[in-house]
Amino acid sequence: MSQTTEHNSKAWDKKVEDGVRYTQSITHETIEKARSGEWTIGVTADRQVPRNWFPESLKGVKVLCLASGGGQQGPVLAATGAEVTVFDLSEKQLQQDERVADQEGLDLKTVKGEMTDLSVFADETFDLIVHPVANVFIENVRPVWKEAARVLKNKGTLISGFMNPVLYLFDAEKEDEGKLEVAHTIPYSALEEEEVIEGETLEFGHTLEDQLQGQTDAGFVIAGIYEDDFGGERTIDHHIKTMIATRAVKLKL
Repeated sequence: MSQTTEHNSKAWDKKVEDGVRYTQSITHETIEKARSGEWTIGVTADRQVPRNWFPESLKGVKVLCLASGGGQQGPVLAATGAEVTVFDLSEKQLQQDERVADQEGLDLKTVKGEMTDLSVFADETFDLIVHPVANVFIENVRPVWKEAARVLKNKGTLISGFMNPVLYLFDAEKEDEGKLEVAHTIPYSALEEEEVIEGETLEFGHTLEDQLQGQTDAGFVIAGIYEDDFGGERTIDHHIKTMIATRAVKLKL
């Protein structure tokens, strides 16, 4: 793993210990609903992915939950009958998935690794990849799209969430005070800040060209898109949507 990934791996382990929002596993009730066919998942903070972005039935569908530990998307999809592998950089996030799977009797695999390197998987292994907002934690996003395309079968689907880079224009401390003050440029790198704080994630604001054209350059056709925010929790939510979700289909030309 790169130094950035090692740092973020430890930071996410700490987030699990602290019980932050994106490390909190789903409930037994959610699993029971999924088993009966009533389910949704999110790849951004607030909105749920449209049901028609998924196959009508997920039974037997091979799903990779990419950078998706935390006991959230993976267990829901496993409860629908999908063959799920959860891949994440954080051991403790993966343990959340394992704990839910054990408690609920779900067949679910976990693999620890860096999202830019999926060499543990053979070409054209999966039918579907679910990739929640996570590529903010890597320096270069294009390898993620290339690896996703490699491990997806032809006409397989990639559902991903990512940040609109406009979020990273503003001073975070000022925003907490209700003020939007431009302080950075895009692309944004936390490594350019004065200090790296142990236990806090390093984040990167990628250009929309790398996020969108990066997918098409990797062999995807973007078939769906929507925007989202933090549900009104942040000052910027009142001005612009800062998250994007896409549905992309791999097509061999």
